[in-house]
Amino acid sequence: MPAKHKITTFLWFDGNAEEAINHYISIFKNSKVTNLHRMGNGPVMTATFELEGQQFMALNGGPQYKFTEAISLFVNCETQEEVDELWAKLTAGGSEGRCGWLKDKFGVSWQIIPSALGGVLGGPDPAGAKRAVEAMLQMKKIDIRRLEEAYGRE
Repeated sequence: MPAKHKITTFLWFDGNAEEAINHYISIFKNSKVTNLHRMGNGPVMTATFELEGQQFMALNGGPQYKFTEAISLFVNCETQEEVDELWAKLTAGGSEGRCGWLKDKFGVSWQIIPSALGGVLGGPDPAGAKRAVEAMLQMKKIDIRRLEEAYGRE
């Protein structure tokens, strides 16, 4: 049975929605703008776009609302190279958080998380998992090698 409802992430920007969309589609390879609605010849009012097949909507709604860490975009990465590349591109003009969290230059929160994190945090060795958590708590950008060393995999 096909899904009855499609859920799309909706992002509220303060006049820079088109800049943000162009930034995001330049970072994620399987991405595109699907629709832009302008007010006459003015700036974008609303837009739809896709990042890695996930649909988003954007609104230039004004300064009333700001992004917070209460909502973040979670990106699962397979390699350290992916983590490093996304971290560098998304923190440019933004800020680094702890444990794989960052805020981009538009204020949107992201989690750049390697799939290996689940393997060490949920691994069969509880003491190794505890050491991996302790190592992760010291990190900003997640370092797979350091996590695996802390767990006991080398």
